[in-house]
Amino acid sequence: MAAEIKPGPGLNDRFNTPKKPVLVSKLEGFNDDVNAAVIIPGEDAVITVCDDRTVRIWLKRETGQYWPSVCQYMPSAATALHFCKPSRKLFVGQDSGVISEFLVAEDRNRISHSKDYQAHTGRVTSVLLSEKCQWLLSVGRDKMFKLHCALSGKCLGSFVSEGWCTAVAIDSLAKMIFVGDYAGHITMLKVDEAAAQSSIGNSGGVVSGVIRYVTNLKGHTGSIRALTWDSNGQFLYSGSFDQQVIAWDIGGQSGTAYEMNGHTNKITAICYAPTRQILISGGEDSVVVFWDMRMSRVETPQWADSDICQRCDRPFFWNLRAMMDQRQLGLRQHHCRCCGQAVCDRCSSPRHAIPSMGFEFEVRVCELCYNKLKGEDQPSRAVFMEAKHSIVSMDVDEPQKRLLTVGQDHIVKLWDISAVLQ
Repeated sequence: MAAEIKPGPGLNDRFNTPKKPVLVSKLEGFNDDVNAAVIIPGEDAVITVCDDRTVRIWLKRETGQYWPSVCQYMPSAATALHFCKPSRKLFVGQDSGVISEFLVAEDRNRISHSKDYQAHTGRVTSVLLSEKCQWLLSVGRDKMFKLHCALSGKCLGSFVSEGWCTAVAIDSLAKMIFVGDYAGHITMLKVDEAAAQSSIGNSGGVVSGVIRYVTNLKGHTGSIRALTWDSNGQFLYSGSFDQQVIAWDIGGQSGTAYEMNGHTNKITAICYAPTRQILISGGEDSVVVFWDMRMSRVETPQWADSDICQRCDRPFFWNLRAMMDQRQLGLRQHHCRCCGQAVCDRCSSPRHAIPSMGFEFEVRVCELCYNKLKGEDQPSRAVFMEAKHSIVSMDVDEPQKRLLTVGQDHIVKLWDISAVLQ
């Protein structure tokens, strides 16, 4: 008989919500992978970069459709971008490792080249401008993070990671920088302008210039794909290929980290709406999740180590002595997601969602925790949206209540998220 795969309980119910985003427009006609796109804040305009070497500015026409007003060809594939509206500066990272700076005209109908930064020797994966400090931050597949002065173009410092650098974020007030890499590490760096460093070795790599190594944030088991900083709450948000979003309470300085599990495939993009405190994540499962960060959350417990089930005392399969004493076969070890205890399959047969711990789906819990959870009110802390394409990149314009998603299908979609941002 052929095998049958049935959806888990509650997986389809998550989309049954009145808070539904509405698709308002599509940007099509790309001949290659679209690597990133941003909404120009407060305007009906979008900037895209693509593997076909193009940088395009799309403006909304009277017909309601978006059409390119600018199509700039780069020397190599355009892989990352950042746009600063106050200064109208546009930074484009390339597959060659070069970052090009442009000035966008006020009418958005032309761009003029300003200068190039010889930043990397491999593909640029993320680029970011700190307007407060006038620093240009970038990471690339050459395993390097680079810090440049955006005024002079001078390189101020660098950090060499152990794997491809994939994402970067900055706390401009504290001058703290966060670098994510392909190995799943998030390295915290400090800009110390008073005293330059000279290639100092540490557990996270090598730093030079004004960069000082602080620590590594450990929590993900997959490659870091996206980072974003909440300057109001002093939280760092990270999305990873391990299908998990983590909120790091940097401002609290207590080492608190909240895990959020709402995806069934790799997370590839995150963005944040600070006024309404909504974190948005998207991934290869073609789903966008809106996490309400105003609601209370608790940390997931550490998983316990034990040679026997902490509920029924039966041995696990590696505990040979106990197996011989009790004359029974060893069992496979599992863990209760609520209390973290090591349990066997029989003692953890119930399933229950735990939204306060970030588990929006039903997960394995022990019988004791199940009896406690089923008597409690467990409201969801997330809203789910079917994007209908595997997501590569995202951007949000909170004042306009618009969300942009870039798909592996070479299509850029614009969504009205007014219902979610109420």
